[in-house]
Amino acid sequence: MYKITQALEIADEQGLDLVEISPNAVPPVCKVMDYKKFLYEQKKRDKALKSKATKVVIKEIRFGPQTDDHDYEFKKKHAEKFLKEGAKLKAFVFFKGRSIIYQEQGQILLLRLAQDLEEFGKVEQMPKLEGKRMIMFIAPKKGK
Repeated sequence: MYKITQALEIADEQGLDLVEISPNAVPPVCKVMDYKKFLYEQKKRDKALKSKATKVVIKEIRFGPQTDDHDYEFKKKHAEKFLKEGAKLKAFVFFKGRSIIYQEQGQILLLRLAQDLEEFGKVEQMPKLEGKRMIMFIAPKKGK
């Protein structure tokens, strides 16, 4: 065990830095190293971990309360594609003006979509009315 002055002298002789590893230990634990190089390696490690982290992509599909069958099928195909790519899907029915009286139709539409996309994803949040929007989230299945 060295005293701090001795440790500093050793670090100076080697042309390196004295870095405190564990300040709460008795006596404090220090290490002789090149501090700039240590910071560089740490940044490099953090960057590598960050690049490996999965980024959640959310795609949106908007319906009206009285969406026609053809439009529904068209949007359903897009939703399938999004889920196959691994993106989360945010499907919502937007109620304009007095169309808010068709809440049941909007809910039926979203539940139908959830049923049609059952093999590609699972419902994360059931249809819920927030202001003028009824929103539902579908997450992709892991195997796809």
